Amino acid sequence: MAIAAAVVIVPLGVLFFISGLVINLIQASCFVVVRPLSKSRYRMINRILAELLWLELVWIVDWWAAVKIKVYADPETFNLMGKEHALVIANHRSDIDWLVGWILAQRSGCLGSSLAVMKKSSKLLPVIGWSMWFSEYLFLERSWAKDERTLKSGLQRLSDYPLPFWLALFVEGTRFTQPKLLAAQEYAASAGLPVPRNVLIPRTKGFVTAVSHMRSFVPAIYDATICIPKSSPAPTMLRLFKGQPSVVHVHLKRHEMKDLPENDDAIAQWCRDIFVAKDKLLDKHIAEDTFGEEKLQDIGRPMKSLVVVASWACILILGTMKFLQATALLSSWKGIAISAALMAVVTVLMQILINFSKSERSTAAKVAPAKEKNVNQPTGNGQDKTH
Repeated sequence: MAIAAAVVIVPLGVLFFISGLVINLIQASCFVVVRPLSKSRYRMINRILAELLWLELVWIVDWWAAVKIKVYADPETFNLMGKEHALVIANHRSDIDWLVGWILAQRSGCLGSSLAVMKKSSKLLPVIGWSMWFSEYLFLERSWAKDERTLKSGLQRLSDYPLPFWLALFVEGTRFTQPKLLAAQEYAASAGLPVPRNVLIPRTKGFVTAVSHMRSFVPAIYDATICIPKSSPAPTMLRLFKGQPSVVHVHLKRHEMKDLPENDDAIAQWCRDIFVAKDKLLDKHIAEDTFGEEKLQDIGRPMKSLVVVASWACILILGTMKFLQATALLSSWKGIAISAALMAVVTVLMQILINFSKSERSTAAKVAPAKEKNVNQPTGNGQDKTH
């Protein structure tokens, strides 16, 4: 991390990790004290706590980096967002797709109950991963033999969730890069599948399992197509922390869960067909730089995240001043060394978060050997490295 970038990123990191640890502590206390008495009450409390933490990242997108997210959706889809349980599927185009999802969830009023299927190691991330664990995110190992039972039990636990939630599933299994696209095209050509141009081949086992276990209590699937306009640089966590803007276009389409087939193979084919259509939609966006056929919806830029961050900043500054006055920490070389060490720890933690989000560091889902030429392949678990 460059020194100039660190000057900006470290203060943001201090704010995020200190406030996050406070929230983690409250979450842990509620998990131990409240959840055994009332799971529903615990979830409602945790929803508020998670939102307080996630809003800090929403603030970075909305106010610090001023990323513009343009949403194209029909009125029915847009009006129902946040008013119902939903399974959200999307292509995985950029390093911050998960943050784009949080922005949409925040605008819809369900940020604190937005969930995702993620790689198991994600829950080890300080603050953010711990909060996801308390919030009942589903963590998988990318091995279907191990993950099938975990996924099924996790999905079933959501059946009595007291408030509208979104569960995000990146069914491509990894983030889009050119090397992964070339591998997907080679596999598709050898297996007799439509050759993708802008997406990867979806891994359908996780999606089929999700639909089979959620169709009784989740009324809709939101199909999100994410694209970066040609005129905008691709957003990354490092660009966000530096306050550098980008533009993201999102096309949303709602599908009734009841309209999906009952048969597992047919559900898998439905998912593949959705991604073939998504590929064509992205072709059109690349040509026209817009999802012009659908109405551009105004999602605004609410003040809530700004208020939350300003409040946390005031609390942290006042607390730090009181602490320094009481301890005279910076009056000795030992105190200065301790403070410098803490800043170094925050820098390392922020670097870990930035690196973890990079698409180049994500690994592609395993694909069955091309010689099998089974048109029902691939059938991986649809689990992403980070989301």
